[in-house]
Amino acid sequence: MKILVADLEGVFLPEIWINVALKTGIEELKLTTRDISDYDELMTRRLSILEENNLTLKDIQDVIATLDPLEGAKDMLDWIRERSQIIILSDTFEEFAGPLMAKLGYPALLCHNLTVDGQGKITAYNLRIDNQKTRAVKALQGLNYHVIAFGDSYNDTGMIQAADQGFFFKPPESIKDDFPGIPITRNYDELKSMIAKTLEG
Repeated sequence: MKILVADLEGVFLPEIWINVALKTGIEELKLTTRDISDYDELMTRRLSILEENNLTLKDIQDVIATLDPLEGAKDMLDWIRERSQIIILSDTFEEFAGPLMAKLGYPALLCHNLTVDGQGKITAYNLRIDNQKTRAVKALQGLNYHVIAFGDSYNDTGMIQAADQGFFFKPPESIKDDFPGIPITRNYDELKSMIAKTLEG
């Protein structure tokens, strides 16, 4: 039996932190897992920036409320779910993803959560487990699934390499250069073609 796992932001949703950066004018918040491979380093920096600029969870949720899935994302997910099961493995947070999951038709999502104080400030992030994407792939394989994985960022490379079949979706040049052996899809049509081949093979 085959099952798909995929990243969320950059694949089906716009990058939340980039949009927060655009709204607030804080350039450093544009950095994502496409730029920094160490997730702890990235999140520690983000929380420090939020504290320095007195930004709250509500400020971020207000930006998220203005976002929509990437064009064609809902149709892409519907197409996949007609043919197989898919689990979204994301390093986003429950407090961010909820409204956007509704716009995608509520696919299964495994992610993390946040600690928020009485003033609404984000004081910590809580990983569900370390290296959750790769470990989820291995757990599914332990349940006798043939796992097909795709994503766009450094934090997706572990799950892509651990999967029985894996490929990138619209990765930046730096990731393509660092992982030249991983196949690439550049748009949803190419993604459909790749998934169809892996499901049939």
